[in-house]
Formats: sequence, C-alpha cells, structure tokens
Amino acid sequence: MERRKGAGGAVLEKLERELMLLSRHQVLARRERDAERLERSAYLLLSRIDTQGPMSIGQLAEAFGLDTSTVNRQTAALLRCGLAERVADPDGGMARKLRITAEGGRRLEGDREVNRSCLARVVADWSPEEVRELEDVLVRLNRSAEALEGRHWPRTEEGDDGDSCRLPAPQYYIKNAP
Repeated sequence: MERRKGAGGAVLEKLERELMLLSRHQVLARRERDAERLERSAYLLLSRIDTQGPMSIGQLAEAFGLDTSTVNRQTAALLRCGLAERVADPDGGMARKLRITAEGGRRLEGDREVNRSCLARVVADWSPEEVRELEDVLVRLNRSAEALEGRHWPRTEEGDDGDSCRLPAPQYYIKNAP
C-alpha cells in the first residue's frame, strides 16, 4: 500500500523528523563525557521513583510498559551502584519497594542540573515567552502520548491533579490508497 501525503501527512513527516533530530543532539545529553552521569534507564527509573515515591518492580514495569525481567535487571544495577535500596512497603503491602538512596538523589539532581544547564544554552537567545510556549507544547504532546498508552507520568507541579493528562490526542489522519 502506498501512503498518500495530505497536509497532515506532510506535517507529521516533518514532526517525526524533528523529534528524531532532537533525540540525537548531544548538547542535551552529554553522558559520554562524564562518568558520573547516570545511564538513561537509571535516570528514568530514579526520576519516576523520585516523583512517585517508593515503588515495587511490578509497579515500575507497569509504569514503563516493560517486562518485569527487564525492570528487574535495571533495578539490580541501581541496587549494586547504591543508587536505590529495597525497603518494606510503606503502605504495609507484601512486596518490597525501591527507594532512592542519598547517593541516588545526589546523582539524579546532578544530572538534572546538567540537563537544565544544557537546555539554558540551547534556548539562550529565546524569549521567556518562547520557552514557555515550547514547554506548553511538549507537556501537551507528552500527555497526549500518555493518554494513548494509558500510562500517566505523575508531575509535581502545583495544581496537577492527574486529570490534565487526558487531553485528546491531535487528530491527524494518514490515508492509505485503496
């Protein structure tokens, strides 16, 4: 089947390309130059635990849509490096949960600071309004993706009650030729 490009198809093609290019920019993620930087999976897992609180491997697997064996390997690395620790379920459940250690918190905050510094350089010549506009669009894009996947990423901003992630996804249609 051949895909016909309508106006929506051309826009989606450009959007896909720009998102691919964004993910490759080293200025946004300079991990290879600093041994202290967290691996991507460690950064994501620690970020989720930091936002939500102690989580079991099952909860993490569900949150990321991954197999528990994959999350088990990733969390084992966190435990070996002293970035997370197993604790009893604060809610009294049977499963042990993972909590960030002081070292894990220090490394996570260090990575976040580097990321913010890199972003500040990228948008240095943007107006504050342009930066807020980009943030708004990215939040909407992420929340639309979360709604389609059925996996909400909790946010710590004031007034975020979780319902705001249920924004409708943009309606672009790519038609296939018969």
